[in-house]
Amino acid sequence: MNVLDRDLLRQQPDAVRAGILRKGLDASLVDQFLNVDTQWRATETQLQTLRAEANRASKGIGALMAQGKADEVEAIKTEVRNLKDQIAALESSNRDLETQLHQIELEIPNLPAANIPDGANEDDNVTVRTWGEPRELTRPHWEITDALKMVDFPRGAKISGSGFPVYTGIGARLQRSLHSFYADFQVDERGYQEIYPPVLVNRESLIGTGQLPKFEDDLYRIEADDLFLVPTAEVPITNLYRDEILEPWQLPIRHAGYSPCFRREAGAAGKDTRGLQRLHQFDKVELVKFTTPETSYEELELMVADAEAVLQALGLPYRVIEICAGDIGAKGSKQYDLEVWSAGLQKWLEVSSCSNFESYQSRRANIRYRPTPTAKPEFVHILNGSGLAVPRVYAALLEHYVQEDGSVALPEPLHRYMNRDSLVFEPPVIG
Repeated sequence: MNVLDRDLLRQQPDAVRAGILRKGLDASLVDQFLNVDTQWRATETQLQTLRAEANRASKGIGALMAQGKADEVEAIKTEVRNLKDQIAALESSNRDLETQLHQIELEIPNLPAANIPDGANEDDNVTVRTWGEPRELTRPHWEITDALKMVDFPRGAKISGSGFPVYTGIGARLQRSLHSFYADFQVDERGYQEIYPPVLVNRESLIGTGQLPKFEDDLYRIEADDLFLVPTAEVPITNLYRDEILEPWQLPIRHAGYSPCFRREAGAAGKDTRGLQRLHQFDKVELVKFTTPETSYEELELMVADAEAVLQALGLPYRVIEICAGDIGAKGSKQYDLEVWSAGLQKWLEVSSCSNFESYQSRRANIRYRPTPTAKPEFVHILNGSGLAVPRVYAALLEHYVQEDGSVALPEPLHRYMNRDSLVFEPPVIG
């Protein structure tokens, strides 16, 4: 499970260090790898020499026995035993070194694409394009949801804690309508194959996509089973093909999958986390692609367009941001964020990140394809993006379409899901 090609680390360590430093991450991992790798390869060489000596000595025993040279036979048997003891000790050492190599490799980040902008943090990201006209200041979404009895934050906190809202009445229906619309749109309009994945995954699946070992503290774990609640449907969908060799005619594979998502890292309490901005549980439709290396960057642009198309269908102003090297994170080679305009907050909120991981995840998860029937298997490129996350779109939609009388007009694509064209408070009918 090599997250970067070992030959790349061995033959071009300076290039790897430079890529890691562009991300502002720890390049000393390269030196740690090279140090352990040197020891591992030396041990491998010793093992090959000792095994060859043991084989030669063992083959000579039969000939000496036929010649009646018992004393020499016993001497050679002693030599073979000594060699096997040395081999066993070196094999144990070699396994330990291989484990160390593996642990270091899991910490080495992916390298940024050469053509992404340099920069240290989000201030250096580049706006690629904008769509729609941002609305002037309106009521923030938490006032709207409160007035229309759509979301109950206090009862959610009572049941589970902060970051776990309860959607009620038309609020619950809007929540369900949004992720249903997302999934239908990506499947019916954009040609993705729908997946409904498990929301509990094993440790190997999270290692395969790069959440483990680094982000274990951000995950919800069921200790008795060593299973984790998914932080995103990217994890189970990517691992559909773990340890498989795909055929070239299968590529590109394009999957869209809905799941609830669970994350501990929801930020500190305060004005920037009010309402639906940061939650521990939220719904999302995830887009995942498996492609050949030659087409992955073309497919990334198409994925961004697929996510944009949902926002355009809903009529929500947004912008596309190209993420700089210092803000892209450990897994990505190139990333675009889609940010929707929040009229109530007068700020842009991220609702989708579309990333090309190149072969970083496929090496971890061992997902390969054969370019031709007789060719050696190669690693696929894997891409993923949100198409879209629900909470911030939910919030932006309320703030964008709220009317003077406090009702909320619904964009046309949601009419059939909601069975109405606007949101107003309707007391529940009892009895």
